[in-house]
Amino acid sequence: MPGDSVDAATSVGAATTASLRVCLARGDFRRLFGVRLSAQWADGVFQASLAGAVLFNPARAATASDVAAGLAVLLLPYSLIGPFAGVLLDRWSRQRVLLVSNLVRCALLAVVALLIWGGVDGLPFYLGALAVIAVNRFFLAALSASLPHVAAAEHLVFANALTTTLGTVAAVFGGTCGVILGVLVGASDSGYAQIALSASLGYAASALLARGFARQHLGPDEHERRDRPSPAHVVAGLIAGARHIRARRPALAGLSAIGAHRFWFGLATVSTILLYRNSFDSSGVFRADLAGLTQVVVVGAIGAVLAAATTPGAVRALGKPRWIVLALSLAAVSQLALIAPYQMPTVLVAALLLGFVGQALKICVDTIVQETVEDAYRGRVFSVYDTVFNVGFVAAAAVAAFALPTSGKSYWVLGVIVAGYALTAAGYARAALRP
Repeated sequence: MPGDSVDAATSVGAATTASLRVCLARGDFRRLFGVRLSAQWADGVFQASLAGAVLFNPARAATASDVAAGLAVLLLPYSLIGPFAGVLLDRWSRQRVLLVSNLVRCALLAVVALLIWGGVDGLPFYLGALAVIAVNRFFLAALSASLPHVAAAEHLVFANALTTTLGTVAAVFGGTCGVILGVLVGASDSGYAQIALSASLGYAASALLARGFARQHLGPDEHERRDRPSPAHVVAGLIAGARHIRARRPALAGLSAIGAHRFWFGLATVSTILLYRNSFDSSGVFRADLAGLTQVVVVGAIGAVLAAATTPGAVRALGKPRWIVLALSLAAVSQLALIAPYQMPTVLVAALLLGFVGQALKICVDTIVQETVEDAYRGRVFSVYDTVFNVGFVAAAAVAAFALPTSGKSYWVLGVIVAGYALTAAGYARAALRP
């Protein structure tokens, strides 16, 4: 009945408003939120400098292999050591992790900026960029593990939706600031070095905010602390964390679903980068090259905001598993219907829908993991989560290096993405919805 729909919408809106008020009433939540926003703004600026220096520098060509190599060098090594960092997150003060990681990134940015300025590429440049990215993944895992210490359990879905979505928006805004700064300083090695160095402002602000927490406020709880682990303790902790996940079917199914999503999303991402680098030409409001890719990122962020606005209500109405199945199904339909023409307007609409799907999945899976994993294991589980996130994406980039032409257009790869999303939706429904 229409009246019932209005009442339901009013109830969802009231619940969302109440959750927002309760979360923002806590000073520690607001401070942790600020730590995230300032650092993720800096992430966006730094990523804009890397994209300009590596993918859209007029002095360099960009093939599918180049894109895949860059992604692998930046993400895969940390993905292999990430779980070891998670064991330390369950023993070290998370407040100290947030503070020190930001200060370390400020120092590393100076090194990377010098490498870009000097036109250094290859292994030295990638190692410098890798160090910044590695610390960032460590930082984000600490943020996720800290959130239950500043938000009540009944508000975790909303808190995840708010913080991760606006964190994404902050990163997109930072990337846009980086692109605008690039117009001012010029598309050159010295210009991209200045963009990279400017990201240190955000990391410094994040460090200052993290310094305001008491050392033990964000966990791990005192009775869970251990002495610094030896390598044997690290391996034992990882085995315990893996068993912890395996014994919790909702968490295992969620991590499997988001890992699959990242693979299909990775294929679509490499294709999109190549389209804007080598195939598309600017036309009217639609731009090619780095400016056009920025449009894609902004549109994807809008999709993420829409997901954050609708996911808490959808979860209350349908439950997290059904909402995940619907999101994965939407991804399959979006890629089939909208990317097929390989035109900039349809690619942007597809990016909007994939941004929606990715954020809806992340909100749900984050919450499932936080609800089902004990605090003593959260650090290592979220590092494994990050590893799944990265390995799926890098594996897709490796496949794309062989499967995609330089133009980025491949209808059979598009068909694989569509079928992959459909099969992932069916597999997750079978694992999560059966009695």
